Amino acid sequence: MLTMAVALLGAGTMLYAGGAPSTARTGAAVMALFGEHGAAVTHDIAYGPLDRHRLDVYEPEGGGSDGPVAVFLYGGGWTRGDKSYYAFVGRALARRGITTIIPDYRLYPDVQFPKFVEDAALAYAWTAKNIAAKGGVRRPITIAGHSAGAHSAALIALDPHYLRDLDPKIPRPAGLVGLAGPYSFDPTTWPSTKEIFSNVTNPDKARPAAFAVNGGPPALLMHGTSDTLVKMWNMHTLAATLKTAGTPVEMVELDGIGHIGIVSAIAWPLRWRAPVLERMAEFIDRRHEEAAARGPVSQPADPLLTP
Repeated sequence: MLTMAVALLGAGTMLYAGGAPSTARTGAAVMALFGEHGAAVTHDIAYGPLDRHRLDVYEPEGGGSDGPVAVFLYGGGWTRGDKSYYAFVGRALARRGITTIIPDYRLYPDVQFPKFVEDAALAYAWTAKNIAAKGGVRRPITIAGHSAGAHSAALIALDPHYLRDLDPKIPRPAGLVGLAGPYSFDPTTWPSTKEIFSNVTNPDKARPAAFAVNGGPPALLMHGTSDTLVKMWNMHTLAATLKTAGTPVEMVELDGIGHIGIVSAIAWPLRWRAPVLERMAEFIDRRHEEAAARGPVSQPADPLLTP
């Protein structure tokens, strides 16, 4: 049974690397199969005006209006992906008391950089208004992502203009969790990404590590030693730059874990392979506890954003 579970989940997560539409339906079913109970899920909430501006909310059963909040951005090389494939992430975190938002965002070739990052920022802003501000007290939000999603999450955490351009009242992330993110490479020259970023005149605008010199929120960065798609030096470079700027960074190297394995280890059949979920949940909980220790922050009466 476990061998079959591993094989099926592996097939589903390989959709990240590209799959036909028929395979995508299979992947969604696989992810739903290996999701856990213990979460209240609301699907397909509009966070903006476009078709891809939809998100799913995973809340702890019994309510999570005063607990931690996280936004998770999936990967897919900026060309593919669907929030339904990552129900296992939302459910796993919700079971640990963390309200989790997983948005879709626009993809290449429909858009180029920075439109997908702007979509993710818009979903974050929706979360700040509609989830983190429930009850009149603002809760901190940790932004997390895998691969291309980690790249967008890091840009939102480190480059303030994405949220500031939406509304200066939107609070910046309280923490950053990055799984196998390409934070430091130049996407304008890499064969598989140069068309996606061909409109970029200054490559540093698309490199999270370039913004890390100014510091940012506490970060948890994880990468597998067997990742052959995104090289580990991306994590090392971002972590070193953040530490030089005085930002607390936890850097975790996971032995024998590949690019897909780091996110699939969040699902219960593969959780024994690496403590990805455990480390994520502990980190997000600490960001929430630190904010609680500082005391409640009143939410302004005016809405932060009108999608």
